[in-house]
Amino acid sequence: MDNIEIAFTRYLDADGQVVGNLPEFAGDRELMRSLYAFMVQTRRFDNKGIALQRTGRIPTFPPALGQEASHVGLAAAMKTEDVLLPTYRDAASQFVRGMGLDKLLLLMGGDERGTDYDDTDGNRTKDFPQAIPIATQTTHAVGVAYAFKFRNEKKVAVTIIGDGGTSKGDFYEAMNFAGVWNVPVVFVIINNGWAISLPREKQTAAKTLAEKAVAAGIEGVQVDGNDIIAVYDVMGAALDKARSGGGPTVIEALTYRLTDHSTADDASKYRDPEIVSEKWKEEPIARFRTYLAANDLWSKEDEEALINKLDSEMEAAVAAFEATPLPPPEAMFDYLYEEVPADLKDQRRDVVAAFADEGDDHA
Repeated sequence: MDNIEIAFTRYLDADGQVVGNLPEFAGDRELMRSLYAFMVQTRRFDNKGIALQRTGRIPTFPPALGQEASHVGLAAAMKTEDVLLPTYRDAASQFVRGMGLDKLLLLMGGDERGTDYDDTDGNRTKDFPQAIPIATQTTHAVGVAYAFKFRNEKKVAVTIIGDGGTSKGDFYEAMNFAGVWNVPVVFVIINNGWAISLPREKQTAAKTLAEKAVAAGIEGVQVDGNDIIAVYDVMGAALDKARSGGGPTVIEALTYRLTDHSTADDASKYRDPEIVSEKWKEEPIARFRTYLAANDLWSKEDEEALINKLDSEMEAAVAAFEATPLPPPEAMFDYLYEEVPADLKDQRRDVVAAFADEGDDHA
């Protein structure tokens, strides 16, 4: 199947040097600085999330170290009215979309109130909660996109999936229906090389993951997922195409997970440390900072001010998260159904009674 040609886009090499002609938006100073700030925020959030988990303040945390350009670039290219259907590793895309850090921390802490986006910075987003089951969000995205098409709304559903998730049947079914219905959806594959401990080459014989779109009759493209300019550009083109009736796109963002799959994982058990060390030379933040500094778009003073600002905001968010009272145990029954079934009503009553007998102490 070597005759399948998949377009690949890159504007900045691993050293932050320009290769090819930059798109026009690269001249937008504020946009470039904003993209960089979100990438740094992503890494600071990762650091704090891991620290919170290690000290027992949240149960688990899935870092995105090395993938910042992919998550930030895809979300930044979206319009507010578009809908994001993320996974558990897509916090960066969510706060680019306006979700507050305190809400993200609630979510990471296992509190479903973290999925209430209606009061997020005044942005009544219709984005979906993070999907924990693998690949289910892709079929949901096609349903959302179908609704957009049915209502003649100029909106796009965007869903994110890892390289491992592309081996699930849900993904193939989603692409198939997206192609048949020609709906406005963009599938973004974050190919970080690993599905927990399973390397990409052991889960599929496909030369690229993007070419899986071909069988569904839709376009598949690749992008350097560590090049924020390229991700923003390719994503913008796919969104424009979908919005104008041109149908779906599969984007494979080539990046690398530089850390463990989650705080429950130890990647040193299955990865060669020399390869990881080499991949650090391609990481996206240093690459983009080099480009910005070379073009007088960023300085050491800017970096220091940004770090101080982000750390201050993070500490405030952590304080707000930790000051939030726990929800009552019976809340687990309250948002499953529009009308609670009789058996769950009985269980809810029993839970309320049990905790009332304990002095209503939910802590």
